[in-house]
Amino acid sequence: MTLGEAKVGSTVVVVKVEGNGAFKRRIMDMGLTKGTQLYIRKVAPLGDPVEVTVRGYELSLRKEDAKCVLVK
Repeated sequence: MTLGEAKVGSTVVVVKVEGNGAFKRRIMDMGLTKGTQLYIRKVAPLGDPVEVTVRGYELSLRKEDAKCVLVK
């Protein structure tokens, strides 16, 4: 399942970050690395962006970026 498909209020664990080069590095620099727990706080009314709590701070990701983060 991808981060974009996760339900609001659930806690998930990052399995893999897909992508290449600068994009993957940017996502990983935000703290989304393998094994990290994420809490899905909320999703905007039109589904974009997704707000998650990661490593003690809130992070908003575009739906397109959230599709590249595989979670379980």
